[in-house]
This record gives sequence, C-alpha cells and structure tokens, in this order.
Amino acid sequence: MALAKEIMGISLLEKSSSMVLFNPNNYHKENHLWFNQQFQGRRNLSTRKAFRQSTMAAISENLIKVVPEKAVKFKVRAVVTVRNKNKEDLKETIVKHLDAFTDKIGRNVTLELISTDMDPNTKGPKKSNEAVLKDWSKKSNLKTERVNYTAEFIVDSNFGNPGAITVTNKHQQEFFLESITIEGFACGPVHFPCNSWVQPKKDHPGKRIFFSNQPYLPDETPAGLKSLRERELRELRGDGKGVRKLSDRIYDYDIYNDLGNPDKGIDFARPKLGGDDNVPYPRRCRSGRVPTDTDITAESRVEKPNPTYVPRDEQFEESKMNTFSTSRLKAVLHNLIPSLMASISSNNHDFKGFSDIDSLYSKGLLLKLGLQDEVLKKLPLPKVVSSIKEGDLLKYDTPKILSKDKFAWLRDDEFARQAVAGVNPVSIEKLQVFPPVSKLDTEIYGPQESALKEEHILGHLNGMTVQEALDANKLFIVDHHDVYLPFLDRINALDGRKSYATRTIFFLSDVGTLKPIAIELSLPQTGPSSRSKRVVTPPVCATGNWTWQIAKAHVCANDAGVHQLVNHWLRTHACLEPFILAAHRQLSAMHPIYKLLDPHMRYTLEINGLARQSLINADGVIEACFTPGRYCMEISAAAYKNWRFDLEGLPADLIRRGMAVPDSTQPHGLKLLIEDYPYAADGLMIWGAIESWVCDYVNHYYPSSAQVCSDRELQAWYAETINVGHVDLRNEEWWPTLATPEDLISILTTLIWLASAQHAALNFGQYPYGGYVPNRPPLMRRLIPDENDPEYAVFLADPQKYFFSALPSLLQATKFMAVVDTLSTHSPDEEYLGERHQPSTWTGDAEIVEAFYKFSAEIGRIEKEIDERNADTKLKNRCGAGVLPYELLAPSSGPGVTCRGVPNSVSI
Repeated sequence: MALAKEIMGISLLEKSSSMVLFNPNNYHKENHLWFNQQFQGRRNLSTRKAFRQSTMAAISENLIKVVPEKAVKFKVRAVVTVRNKNKEDLKETIVKHLDAFTDKIGRNVTLELISTDMDPNTKGPKKSNEAVLKDWSKKSNLKTERVNYTAEFIVDSNFGNPGAITVTNKHQQEFFLESITIEGFACGPVHFPCNSWVQPKKDHPGKRIFFSNQPYLPDETPAGLKSLRERELRELRGDGKGVRKLSDRIYDYDIYNDLGNPDKGIDFARPKLGGDDNVPYPRRCRSGRVPTDTDITAESRVEKPNPTYVPRDEQFEESKMNTFSTSRLKAVLHNLIPSLMASISSNNHDFKGFSDIDSLYSKGLLLKLGLQDEVLKKLPLPKVVSSIKEGDLLKYDTPKILSKDKFAWLRDDEFARQAVAGVNPVSIEKLQVFPPVSKLDTEIYGPQESALKEEHILGHLNGMTVQEALDANKLFIVDHHDVYLPFLDRINALDGRKSYATRTIFFLSDVGTLKPIAIELSLPQTGPSSRSKRVVTPPVCATGNWTWQIAKAHVCANDAGVHQLVNHWLRTHACLEPFILAAHRQLSAMHPIYKLLDPHMRYTLEINGLARQSLINADGVIEACFTPGRYCMEISAAAYKNWRFDLEGLPADLIRRGMAVPDSTQPHGLKLLIEDYPYAADGLMIWGAIESWVCDYVNHYYPSSAQVCSDRELQAWYAETINVGHVDLRNEEWWPTLATPEDLISILTTLIWLASAQHAALNFGQYPYGGYVPNRPPLMRRLIPDENDPEYAVFLADPQKYFFSALPSLLQATKFMAVVDTLSTHSPDEEYLGERHQPSTWTGDAEIVEAFYKFSAEIGRIEKEIDERNADTKLKNRCGAGVLPYELLAPSSGPGVTCRGVPNSVSI
C-alpha cells in the first residue's frame, strides 16, 4: 500500500484506511510481482515527476497486456468540498434538517465520473457507476466553513482519465460546491474547481457538469468531453425567453430599459439606453421581467430589498454580501437621520460653517428618538451608533483628505495635485492649442469660442509666452465643457441644481507640481449678446478669493459627475459587462482564456445589477447626489458615443490625452510629460506586469496566428461582444482585430487592466477624497453671482454663508457620504491582483501555475516600489508636508476603507 501511495502521489489516501486501489478479486500475485519489478527498475530516475509519468504509462500499458481477457476494476475516491452558509434563516434550517433525514432514504447527492475517452460500445463517453455522497446526514450540522464529503466509484482500468463529473442534487435545497478531488487514478489526483451552486433536481432537472482543471482549446477537446462541452454552453446561453428565476444560470443580453418606473408617474420615467432610440449604450444582463403597465418597452422593476436577477453563481458570496448589506444599512441610517433632522428643523437645510461638517466625524449626528423609535429598533444598528442620554449618535469616519492637513483642500496646489493623484486622475490632458476648442456641433449649440484670453494666463507662466509654454509641455487642461454644455439648460432648470460647463488650465512648475491658473465657466447662450462665459483667475483680493473658491467647487462638481458617470460607471462597469456575458456564453469553463479571465469577472454582474436597482435608477442615489440629477445617465450615454475600446489600455489612453509620448528608450515605451504623475507612473508598472503575464499565458496556448484564427470559441466570444454586447458601436472601424497572438494579448491585457487597476484607481478613493464634501462637492446649488445680481449683496455680506449655501445640503451631503463610504469599502473575501482562489489547482497546467507565481511575485515587487516612491521627497505629488501618499494602485489591502488595494475585478 505504501508503494502504491508513493507511485500515485495520492495525498488523501491515508485518511481512508478502507480504500483499496484494485479490486482484490481481480488482483493476482503475478500482477503484484510485475508491479514491484517495474518500480525497482525505475527507482533511480532523476526526478519524481519523470518517474511518475513513465511508471504510470508502463502500469496502464502493462495492466492491459497482463490481463487482456478482463479489465481490472478498482476503486477511486472523490473528496467533495461543500461550503456551509454562515447564517441561515429558519426556513433554510428546517429544510437542511429535512435533507439530512431524506438523504438516508435515498434522496441524496449522486456523482458520476466521465472519461476523456469514448466508449466503443455506447459511442458515448465512458462513465463510471453513480456514487452517493457519504455521511451527509451526519455532517450536515457541522458548523465549520467547509465540509469534506466522500464518494467511491468503481472503474475499469481501461476507463482512461476522468475529464468531467456530473452532480445530481436530490435534496430540497441548493448547496455550494467548492471543489472535487478524485484520487486513485494512475495519473495522480484530478482536481475539479467547481465554485458553483448546485440546484435541487426538482427545480433544475438536468445533471450539473463540472470539468477537471485541465485546459483544452476547442479543437483539442478529448472525444469523451466534446458533447458535454457544447451542452454546457448551450445551457448557459438559454433561449432568450421568459422571466429569469434567481436560481437560473443563464447569461443573456438586454438594453437598459429598467432604470425608470413610469408606473409611478412621468417624473420617474427615463429614456431607454441602447437599441433603437438613438441612444447608444452597452448591453446589460437580461432578466426578462414583464413590461410596466404604462410603457410596454420599459421593464418592470424589482425594488430593494428584493434581489434583482443575476445568474446564480454571480451573486455575492456571503462575506461580501454581509459587508455590502452592512454598509447599505449604514446608508439607510445615515439617510434616515438627516431626514428626521431636516423635518425637525425644516428651515435649516444648509451647513452653517466648517464646524457643522467637522462635527459629523467628531460628535456625530444626534437623533432624538420619538415616533421613529420603533422603526429604528427594527434595524440591526451598526457599531457606529453610540447611545447617549439625549438619543443616538451616528458618526462618520474622518476622510483621509483631512488626516494630514485639515486645510490642504483649500490650497490651489492640492486642488491641482488631485488632478494627477486624486480619485479622477484620467481627465487631465495636455493643452494642445490655446484657447481650447470645442468639438460640439455649432449648428445645434451655436459658436463655442472660448472666453480664455492670453492676458488671463500670461502672468502665471514664469515669464514664458503662451506659445512657449505650449511648446515646452507646460500647459494642461481638465476640460468638461463639451460633456456638460448640451445638458446645462435642463440641469439648471432642476430645483436646487446649478452648474457650469468648466475648463481649468494648469501650469506645470519646475518642481513637477501643477498650479491652476484659470477657470472658464460656461453657460448656454440665451441670446446673441448674452454673456454666457466668464473666466476666473487666482485671487488678488478677498472678494476674488471667495469667487475663486466657488469656481473651484464648480470644477470639482463637474469633475465628480464625469468621474462617476463616465470614467467609473461607463468605462469600467458598463463597458465590461458585454465581455463578461459573452465569455460565459461562448467560452467553455475548460477554455484556457476563460480560466485566465475568470477571477477578473467575479461579482461584476451582481454589482451592476445592484447599481441599476439602487444607484443609477430614477430617483436613485446618483441622481439625488450629483448635479445632473435625472439627466445623469443621459450624460453617461452621450459619452459612450466617444468610447473606444482600442484606446482603453493605459499606454494608449495616456498618448490620446497627450500625457505621454512614445519613447522606445523608456521602460514601458512611453515618456510621461509630467514625470511625477502618480496614477500613470504606478499604473504603467502594473500594466507592464499584466501584459507580461498575459503574454506568457497566450504564447503557451497560441504559438501562431493559425491557432487564434481557428479557435471557434475565442472568435465567437469576441464577435458576440462586439456584435451583440456593444452592438450600437459594432460598425466602428477602431475595433481591434483578433487574428494573431499579439492581438489577443492586447485585448486581454486591456480587459484585465480595466477590471483591476483602472477600476481600483477610480473607486477606492471616493470616500477618502469625497467624504469631506467641501473638497469635492458632488453637486452645486448656486452659481457665482454677477455684480448686477440681487444675490451679489448677500455674497459680499457673508461669503462663507453663500459658499455653504452653494454646496450640497446636510441631507444631500450625508446621503452621498454614506454611499461613497460603501463604494470605497473592501470586503474581507476580496481577492487582489496576483492572488487566485485555489492558486495551485485553478489550472492543471504546471507551466502556467509557475508563470502565475512569477506574476504574483512581480506584483509584490511593484508594491514595494510604490512604497518607496511615497517616501521619496523629490516626488512632491505624493510626498511632502501634509501630502497624502498615492496608494490607490498599491496592490494589497486589508478590509474596509483603506484608500489602497487593487482587487482582481469590478466587484463594488
């Protein structure tokens, strides 16, 4: 027995003393003698691996030779790992006990092994007997996170290698199957990474198929697995009909026709995004709900707390769900309290001064319990609530922007620093011409000449002319003019919303920092002689100082909207969804590219579904908290017309914005125009690591273009992404081709970059920077008054009061803070770049496992280099008195709001 263990590398054999390798009835002495001779003759092989492979081949060949008339039967064992739920409701507990009882009488879980070989008799794949999962009734009450069950199969020696396994759940309740390991075959342990919910047979009659971790390109699929590979994909695609059940695993497409609720009234109706309405947009995951009563083209909504459909395996795992719902609960409380405060003092919706905002972190919000007491008692209050005699206090965490220098946000250098090292470092561009030029259609929007003149900026260029500053790459711009101007009439007609379309000019100093030197504020022209544009420059007097502060606040509100609606939601969340849907529909789980992309697709469909339900929907959080209000998603859709997948990779994006130029002498083939551009400098290191890993991976499976072109699953995935998922842009000429390994490397590197580092850079700084509303107000309620305006006297009399009346109200601010706190939170089960669930068994390809560990080590090295950069006093945009280090691209993080950490996927 010890001999067999050594040869077969069976790790868990020791745990089952009852397990027998061969059926004793068929195991003769001559076999035993031959077995020993084979082993002794090969004991001196140089490596265990070579020994095991050659011996196994010899064993399997000779077994057939020795017993030609009758195949040897032997037992193999499955170790099945099931993950328990941490919390169960009463119904689940009752059903669990019922399942434990009925399991004893045959309503159990059965497994069937499927060989990679065909059965010459049945013309189908070779199958084992059905085996029952043992001891379910005994182990069902174990309180551990994972429970290992076993099952035993009897197979012939000519069975071949197991390539798939089917699972039938005859219980009443689903269970989460994490993995299966088969032990006892000559090839050594065979791993089946499952990570899937197995539904009861009564709800989903078919058997669930799981494939081993051995990757196969479609044309290399073993004969025994071909029909199963195709069947599994057909099941995942569905038929495009009917309402989806929460237990379904069907991936399909639909337009964004579920954001509004016209049945509640015209104020809740929203345009459909995508399809025939001339509003292009990416497709979302189809849920198939019935239409609304008042608009047959709008899909009815599922309102929280009821869950919206995403395929079952896309739903948050328990720890993620608890974190998200806990934070959501905080948000409810943070919304509830200000609502009550507003109703108590209905005339006082504004912050009176800085101390009011500071008290949100130091003292908390006081809730005087009264009629609402019962409402609150029903909510499991989070730890942030502390009881005092007068009532309950809710405290917010102090945002990181206040941690080093409470007044840093007021300074121009910090305002500028955040354009390259803040939460939206992807809008800044090199200024190509002065004055800047609009690309809007003049026939629709009228002439859009900029009001910026040379005299506005000449005094801030260190003695240069404007042209000299342009030529020396000293002038940069954050230009939101064309995004906002088409919507300003509608936005400014909303109650309590006021906005400009802004442009901000920055000058690059000799020490590598930026300073803002002019802000242009544009409104739509109301007539030929109307003054629709004004330019504000750095102040030289007290009045000018307050005007400048309000102008900067408007720039930040513009930037917050573009950040959230375009750079964050559209470019990382929405535009990735079609790639993910197509991957599940067209790439088999055994396809090597599916295995590569799998961790970068985790939870994205779920978080996007939650966003449609609660964040980007009509009257949802985004509309309530951002200046464009009900026009938020129309701004996002307008930006999609200019989205280009071929320019979404970091190097291409930096070159597009003029922030870098190609330079073959530089490490990443680029030279940054602002050397100390933390997002770009750190991002290029991560981009390079991802590209190198993807290059190793792709070249391993696709040594030439022929394999790429002939891979029907790969080509179907990419074609469906474009022609169905991004169908509104399908005819654009910029879509990259997929004909060579280099094409594939470029496409995959871009996708992994967007899902991991790009999303992290745009997401996890939201509360650290935006949680202090004056630093980055998400909306503005007043314009800057002209000298002729009645409000001008109010502004002069009490400029601070006017400033706070222009910022979000207490209710708007606290609601926004609660939401971005949620969005900035890492969950305890977060999987970061360079990490993988089951790191050594996610693929059966040893070379690829080794390449992944190399990638992981490189990510660790990059993290150390980022730490070193944050301590380098020459890099003034990330190191200095009161300056926040730039850690948003530091790969690892603990749970919570940390302002660092790069998860593998868009999962929050």
